[in-house]
Amino acid sequence: MVPLKLLPAMKDYIWGGTRLSKEYDLPAVGDRQAEAWLLSCHPDGENIIENGAFAGRTLSDVLNREGKAYLGTHCDASGDFPVLFKLIDAKDNLSVQVHPDDAYALKNEHQFGKTEAWYILDCDDGAELLLGFAQDVTKEAFCAAIKENRLTDLVNHVKVKPGELYFIPSGTLHAICKGILLAEIQQNSNVTYRIYDYGRLQNGKPRDLHIDRALDVTNRAATTPDGTPAGAPQQKDGFTETLLTTCERFTMKRLDVETEAALTVGPESFVSLVAIDGNGVLIHGDNVLTLYKGESIFLPANLGEVQVLGKVSVLATSV
Repeated sequence: MVPLKLLPAMKDYIWGGTRLSKEYDLPAVGDRQAEAWLLSCHPDGENIIENGAFAGRTLSDVLNREGKAYLGTHCDASGDFPVLFKLIDAKDNLSVQVHPDDAYALKNEHQFGKTEAWYILDCDDGAELLLGFAQDVTKEAFCAAIKENRLTDLVNHVKVKPGELYFIPSGTLHAICKGILLAEIQQNSNVTYRIYDYGRLQNGKPRDLHIDRALDVTNRAATTPDGTPAGAPQQKDGFTETLLTTCERFTMKRLDVETEAALTVGPESFVSLVAIDGNGVLIHGDNVLTLYKGESIFLPANLGEVQVLGKVSVLATSV
């Protein structure tokens, strides 16, 4: 059992920019790099392992062969990989959309629903998210706003700042707007119901909308979304640990390593490390892997002690 370095799965959606290649040294995909999937076993974008005996194989293949021991006791007994981690560069507005919960998605899409959280890495002045409704909205008013292209008049426009965390339960209408670079941790799902897309064309045609299913799953009650303050930083030997979010589906922490960090990966859960700033190395026994900005390493459950050396900031995800 060794740490596994993962190669990214890149996405070139029409709203993407170029920061992921220019600032994180991630592979360019055409003219746009909208998303980098840095921890993924989803068939729409699987990670391939770069190092060791498993090099060239997908992470999902290795996990299927090695079994639950690599995932940990906190992961679902079904054996399905529970989460997906992305970096997202929104040069333009994403569509206004919603994700279903598990019950609806399993029945209608044959995969899990999607609850997610966004950690703002950087943003333009005045950049905003669309999150939920400003007041209770009836189904009839929701339909009318969609038909009349005024849906954005009904939603919360939330100004954002770097370092904020936004938790997005399934059923919450939302959109990432232009000028935002963020990290997303989510359930392992790619089910999105697009409601409004600003009249954009792709290959000369409007992108598909999914109005009927969005009407089924959208929470139309008023919400007051705010960026969740990070937990109080905990000073440890050689690094600082800050809890960003935790729920029954995932936990994400930020580790700011000044010199070194000793981490122990127990039997409860794997740990995913994604570097978001700086450069370092990860050491486990005789295994030494670089952990540079934009790189992703999967630590199997029960791996034991690892060290991160250098000056590097990482997001650590577990279940």
